[in-house]
Amino acid sequence: QVQLVESGGGLVQPGGSLRLSCAASGSIFSILSMGWYRQVPGKRRELVAYITNGGSTNYADSMKGRFTISRDNAKNTVTLQMSTLKPEDTAVYYCKLVVSTATGYNYVYWGQGTQVTVSS
Repeated sequence: QVQLVESGGGLVQPGGSLRLSCAASGSIFSILSMGWYRQVPGKRRELVAYITNGGSTNYADSMKGRFTISRDNAKNTVTLQMSTLKPEDTAVYYCKLVVSTATGYNYVYWGQGTQVTVSS
């Protein structure tokens, strides 16, 4: 069993910053990638950023230059540093973990989500 625990959401004013963290625990053989997605009511969940086991990163265009994703491999945690936040960044942010097993299967796990609200 794999668990993801997210933290760091909340209310912030436009232009402010927030840091989201996600810690993975449980029976993990190998992590392929960790990342963040977000969703607003009535819309599809969208990619924010992810980081691979090798350290490669990928960002959605609207987050480039404002968000930074990083990972602590020893602690199985991923952090999303968000700055210059805009009201349109308001969403529930979900941590996503992709793992592989000893037998070569890949599994995807999602966190419970953390609310980020950008408002004055």
